[in-house]
Amino acid sequence: MVRHRLKFIAILAVTMPALPLAASVEAPAVASSIVAAADRFVTVDGVRFRVRQEGPKGAPAILLIHGFTFSLESWDGWAADLARDHRVIRFDLAGHGLSAPDPRGRYGTADRVRQLGKLMDKLGIARATIAGNSFGGLVAWSFAVTNPRRVDRLILVDSAAYSINGVTEKPVPVPPVMRGYLLDPKPAAVAYSVRTIFAHPERLTPDRLDLMRAMIARNGPALVAHLEQFTLPDPQAALGRITAPTLILWGRADKLIPVAQAGQLAAAIKGSKLIIYDDVGHAPQEEATAASIADVRTFLNNNK
Repeated sequence: MVRHRLKFIAILAVTMPALPLAASVEAPAVASSIVAAADRFVTVDGVRFRVRQEGPKGAPAILLIHGFTFSLESWDGWAADLARDHRVIRFDLAGHGLSAPDPRGRYGTADRVRQLGKLMDKLGIARATIAGNSFGGLVAWSFAVTNPRRVDRLILVDSAAYSINGVTEKPVPVPPVMRGYLLDPKPAAVAYSVRTIFAHPERLTPDRLDLMRAMIARNGPALVAHLEQFTLPDPQAALGRITAPTLILWGRADKLIPVAQAGQLAAAIKGSKLIIYDDVGHAPQEEATAASIADVRTFLNNNK
């Protein structure tokens, strides 16, 4: 879900011709059909963001940040539970979901962190618990490093942090096959992708698959630009500056970010708690919703 996905795309280039093609979907139609009553569009830092807020407005705030190519729907399961007693805020990153691309083409991690802070300002959120999956985790913990007074608690779900596949402080060129996939996501390629992201892709509904494809199709150029700016500099010193109570959740079957990095992350963030789920892939909030939200609840209750 971040640049480490390039490895999967390289495999995809070889195997795609043998994959059966699924029925085509109209990406714009699928995307436009998911706008919810709780959605609003706000302009922050020159970017039009889709934001969804649920739960009591005066309750403790929790922000949920999705990963690369995903959208706020990735958190549906958690949000349904948390909204009972939290102000749950989800949003699509710039150039993702139904948010607009950044007109100035700013997609680096520091840009995302700045936009997160300005979005919180716009919504009147002084402090919040912040959770992030994959690239969203990178944004979440980077924000916690630079804005410690604004983060009550931190929840990292299969979070990007350490270098993978040679990605360091310098961007890696986007291979043509990856560029082609993002600009024109064929149903067969998306089906292959979910087999890399999820331990049990067969459990995904056709609607979920259609949505994933639609969200890539409508954002292709921005997603390519994101990868052209994506870096993973050595995080060790920064992670050591995190002061917020931190919960780290990980799928043992994650094929994108190896589970060994979960231990590295836990060792680097003082006092953090690590939970690993067997037979779960890169998105435990979707694949292990009940177990992961129960662990989140315990963490929130123990760190009031």
